Amino acid sequence: MPLSTTQSAEADRNSLPVIVVTGMAFEARIARGEGVEVVYAARADLLERALTAAVARGCSGIVSFGTAGGLAPELESGALIVADAVEGPFGRIDTDRRWAGKLAAAIAAGPLAARLQRGLMVAVTAPLVSADDKRALHRSTGALAVDMESHIAGATAAAHGVPFAVCRAIVDPAWRTLPSAATAGLRDDGSTAIGPILRELLRQPSQLRGLLQVAVDARAARISLVQARRAMGEAGALRIAAVR
Repeated sequence: MPLSTTQSAEADRNSLPVIVVTGMAFEARIARGEGVEVVYAARADLLERALTAAVARGCSGIVSFGTAGGLAPELESGALIVADAVEGPFGRIDTDRRWAGKLAAAIAAGPLAARLQRGLMVAVTAPLVSADDKRALHRSTGALAVDMESHIAGATAAAHGVPFAVCRAIVDPAWRTLPSAATAGLRDDGSTAIGPILRELLRQPSQLRGLLQVAVDARAARISLVQARRAMGEAGALRIAAVR
């Protein structure tokens, strides 16, 4: 029996890749895989440009994936957030309920279940580094975590009528203030340069202890992201056809 026009359009869309949006190169390396196109950049205009070009090539959905800063005080580094919505510069953007549920179910089926949380994410346009600022944002929004890419991913998905989802791992908990060296080496394209970090440490050696703690936190977040990506891939949760 031939497909209807609507069914044919749906089948065509489901054959297209999912776009995964990240801010950093190491997150992009984790996200890559069959049926996935990854776009990343630390600078918003570069990310928007790359995402617009990727969407023009065709996609079945958009996922914001990577690390996030903790806002809820109970969340430690390595905790995973599958968001119900993102609050940010473009207002509130809801994620696709069924797709988010499928991602969460894939993660919860394995050893990551105890680290998984569902709730609100908030997105900002500049890094949030101090514990005081994180506490204030949590009080005003109730959000679990914060990042700098999810609002761009969500707004693009809404503009093109494709499903949107978020999976983020906490890197710096709410009570942690980041040393300036922690963000000094981040390039606009999402890669990291060592030179600026070393110069920051030479300028203020007392940052070393804080920077070592950031490395420990980053390792926990990376492990969670790797395991989450594997779980979602094995469950087929990144294929839109699997959740429709």
